[in-house]
Amino acid sequence: MAIEHAEQRMKKLLRLVAQQNASDLHLVVGRHPTIRQDGRLYPLTQESILTPEDTEALSYVLLSEENKKKFIEDGQIDFSYNFENKARFRVNIFFQQGNVSVAMRLVVGKIRTLEELNIPPVLYEFTHKSQGLLLITGPVGHGKSTTLAALIDFINKNSDKHIITIEDPIEYVYEQDRCIINQREVGRDTKSFADGLRSVFREDANVVLIGELRDLDTISTAMTAAETGHLIMATLHTNDSSQTIDRIIDVFPSHQQNQIRSQLASVLLGVISQRLLPRVGGGRVPALEIMINNHAVENLIRENKSYQIDSVIETSLREGMITLDKSLADLIQRGLIAADGAFAYTKNREYLQMLINKK
Repeated sequence: MAIEHAEQRMKKLLRLVAQQNASDLHLVVGRHPTIRQDGRLYPLTQESILTPEDTEALSYVLLSEENKKKFIEDGQIDFSYNFENKARFRVNIFFQQGNVSVAMRLVVGKIRTLEELNIPPVLYEFTHKSQGLLLITGPVGHGKSTTLAALIDFINKNSDKHIITIEDPIEYVYEQDRCIINQREVGRDTKSFADGLRSVFREDANVVLIGELRDLDTISTAMTAAETGHLIMATLHTNDSSQTIDRIIDVFPSHQQNQIRSQLASVLLGVISQRLLPRVGGGRVPALEIMINNHAVENLIRENKSYQIDSVIETSLREGMITLDKSLADLIQRGLIAADGAFAYTKNREYLQMLINKK
């Protein structure tokens, strides 16, 4: 495929993603270009099936010369792509069976508020903290970055602080308001999450967003930063609050875990675990488990009884906590989601059915 033809075809596909309000675009050899809408994949059958030459040429439209070398050396690459200054995409290009595949996630330009996202505004309470660790968790593609962006933008508009983000790649680009905002991309502005995080101690930062807690070094440094006057917000690929706590502690060697439990108990502000479900009438809507670290939770973390945290969340609705099942039931009762979709995410099918039948 000639480079000019590849450029025109890529532009057409990216415009289509935006027009169709799709979240993702997939380019895979042997298939039509495929978009994801409201969580489902739809092949663009009006487009020809992609050949190995097609996906390679289309990928090279997106890659700078530097990134092209890195991709060939490593076999994969993550980066952000600014399309005609109108849309940003998070891009992953990788080899599979010797062919090039492309996965692109549309990053919505406008940063929405929690209210616009249909997320309880109780989350804003975390933004008023001067230090501590807030974790946004859930599977890939369920809106963690969007929720974090809403919190960061709220701080930006309502406080006078220095915010540093460490991302791989940068997704949302913030327009500085009352805050100074420095956005650093792993691989371009800093070698790793851990390196970027260590440097915040010398950069007079108040708030730090970490794109993902991936390894022991990053987690350890994040917890230290949360102890020393920094509000740390980060994402983790875990399913709920108790699993999140276990995952963090299990990263450390066994001889350190008692100390880490005590440290985590004191620095953790809360864990928000979210799922995006198809909304009745189109779009998607989040269901959330909200855990706020109160004295009961703190004691359970210290005593290695994280499995009991669900019970605390269940009985702490007045403090702003909510279980995922209660959140799912509320969405069903408000007519926002179908019951069939909710049962795919419940921890306890019988309990969710009971909550639905209550009202």
